[in-house]
Amino acid sequence: MNIIQEKIDSLNAVVKVNIKPEDYQARVEKAIKDHAKKAQLPGFRKGMVPASHIKRMYGKSILVDEINNLLSDSLNNYITENKIEVLGQPLPKADDSKEFNWDFNEEFEFNYELGLAPEFELNFSSADKLPAYKIKVDAETLESRIKNLRKSYGKMTNPEVSAEDDVLYAELAQLSTDGSVFEGGISNTASIRLDLVKNEEIKKSLVGLKKDDVIEFDIQKAFDNDASQVARLLNISEDDAKELQSNFRLTVKNVNRLEESDLNQEFFDKIFPAGDVTTEEQFRGKITEELESMMVQNSDQKLQSELVEYGLGKFELQLPDEFLKRWLKATNEKLTEEELEQGYDDFAKNLKWTLVENKIIKENNIEIKYEDILDAAKARLDAQFRMYSPTPIPEDQLNQYAVQFLQNKENANRIFEEVKAQKVFEYLKTVITLDEQEIEYNKFLELN
Repeated sequence: MNIIQEKIDSLNAVVKVNIKPEDYQARVEKAIKDHAKKAQLPGFRKGMVPASHIKRMYGKSILVDEINNLLSDSLNNYITENKIEVLGQPLPKADDSKEFNWDFNEEFEFNYELGLAPEFELNFSSADKLPAYKIKVDAETLESRIKNLRKSYGKMTNPEVSAEDDVLYAELAQLSTDGSVFEGGISNTASIRLDLVKNEEIKKSLVGLKKDDVIEFDIQKAFDNDASQVARLLNISEDDAKELQSNFRLTVKNVNRLEESDLNQEFFDKIFPAGDVTTEEQFRGKITEELESMMVQNSDQKLQSELVEYGLGKFELQLPDEFLKRWLKATNEKLTEEELEQGYDDFAKNLKWTLVENKIIKENNIEIKYEDILDAAKARLDAQFRMYSPTPIPEDQLNQYAVQFLQNKENANRIFEEVKAQKVFEYLKTVITLDEQEIEYNKFLELN
């Protein structure tokens, strides 16, 4: 077998693979014998079918399979042994002039296109300077958090008339174009939080309602075409919610209101261990600490995002774009030209930064251990469980859930990429210069 690489330019190459009969004949003969041992054909006992009979009936298809297997193995070995950094996968190069007879003494030649990774040097240093924000809680954010906590631990009342922050327990019925209830249409009874209604005009129409009041409204307009919200309220799938265009009749069954809890010892002890907080001043201080601790993550996310943009601008990597577009089309049959053009820039950006990340990992011998991935999976699952219950799951049980979670290949790959990104981020923070700046949370939001 002979394999030759011909460079077209720094980002594209063609690999020519020449396969002679002696390269494949032994493999094909073995495959034919293996088929003969397993074949169940009329007139023959199992395992007693002559190899010559199998060759006559299925020889060409077996030959094609073995040539493809040999091609795949040889091409992958060639790329690995020659340390060729490819993007995507090799693509067969179409050649209408070549036709094979697929006999057992034929010489084959196949050409493959390769997209090559760009060569570049890492040069991050202390000369690279980015802002790192220490976020402080502003008064509005603090009051909003305290209000939510007071409501969460408050008591439910049923006022006669609805106000802006109330919840309407109501029947929803789909309407026909003439305004009548659509027979056999969608209907459901649901709790509607008025603070989640996006359209101000519709929200106003839902304020001041009493039990048994009836109004008609555009549910898509009310929630700004949020399919998840519409699906939840109507108990339908998100796909169906996206297609829905009907108006709905809303009949109020009840008005619910969460009255805010008083700032007293009973309330403090529900939020924190008994006796830890005894005054409103201590309570506000604790909530401020918790919020600012959570905001460290917001700050890191912004720094990480700006670091990616900065790095991409710094290296200005070029990609074999036309090859990658052909590869994306070849590996995603349902991908339309429009989808390809709309999504390619984001794909290319992510690929470029992946190349930078991989180079940082390799050149700095940064290890990603299974323990790192397991810990990241546990942290994610723990956060999800805490959304439903503040009581932490026992460590051994959490560990078991994480192991099961990582058995799914897609989950494992996603967590691996997250850990890799975090390791690269932590490394770069030690290399570049961080210009630390204090900023209030509401001002920080204006930066995004």
